[in-house]
Amino acid sequence: MNELTMWGFLLIAAILLSQSTWLFADARRRSRYPWFWGVWGLIQFPLPLLFYWLIVRADWKNRRK
Repeated sequence: MNELTMWGFLLIAAILLSQSTWLFADARRRSRYPWFWGVWGLIQFPLPLLFYWLIVRADWKNRRK
C-alpha cells in the first residue's frame, strides 16, 4: 500500500507540473497573465486548464464575425 501511495503522489505531481508548465508557456506566448495561469495550474487540476481553453484559447471576438 505504501508503494502504491508513493506512485500516486508522483503521478499527481507530474500531472500538476506538466499542466502548469504548459499553461505558463502558452499564456506567455499569448501575453495573457502567464504567472497567474502557471501558479493556478500548479495547485489545482483540471479547472485551470478548462477555464484557460474557454477564456484565452477560444477567440470569441473572431467567432462572432
